[in-house]
Amino acid sequence: MKKQGWRTFLLVLFLLAWVFVVLISTELLIGVIMAWALPPETFNSPLVTTIYSVISYGLALFIIVYVPPKIFKKSEIMRSTRERMGLNGLPTWTDIGLAPIGYVASILIAAGITLLFSLFPWFNADEVQELGYNLYMQGGERVLAFISLVILAPIVEELVFRGWLYGKLRLKVPKAIAVLIVSLLFGLVHFQWNVGISVFAMSIITCSLREVTGTIYAGTLVHMINNCVAFFMVFMLGM
Repeated sequence: MKKQGWRTFLLVLFLLAWVFVVLISTELLIGVIMAWALPPETFNSPLVTTIYSVISYGLALFIIVYVPPKIFKKSEIMRSTRERMGLNGLPTWTDIGLAPIGYVASILIAAGITLLFSLFPWFNADEVQELGYNLYMQGGERVLAFISLVILAPIVEELVFRGWLYGKLRLKVPKAIAVLIVSLLFGLVHFQWNVGISVFAMSIITCSLREVTGTIYAGTLVHMINNCVAFFMVFMLGM
């Protein structure tokens, strides 16, 4: 492998490792601090869970985006502009119109991959995802969960994965490879096969929508629709 090829490989490896390590370490750090500071009986309340999500997501986003330029001051690729993050302009009617189409496409892709994986005995398509909220919440508790799961999580995750990470990888490797790498990592950080497949498929679509529209807005709306449907099914219908 030529010298430039090694540099690209190491850069890609660093970007992937950086996102993975920061996301996991911030969740663990904030979780440990809150578990130490708060009484055990309050730690699992919707309010505390939402506060935990806001702090851990916010801290992770800040570290991922703003620390690398401080460390690698001479590296152009580490700088994050609005255009490189997919934030140029404002959401358009095209973004809004493409979002439901993208959601349906992601569901179809996920269904196909799930069907394939169901051939393996170790794969459990019905494994329950731990969301950190009680299934029997009421009123304001559901509002807090909605804010965390349907609004906060999609915005931050799209900024990190389709904005920051994909925005850099697409400049260094073929876009198809960048889409695959980002989607694989996005599935991996959910630490569950059936959920990983679902978000992998969604990432394929949201990365593709960034290429079509030039921004992450349509992909963020797809992500919100996906989480909103899941929220309704789990917390409203009890499925």
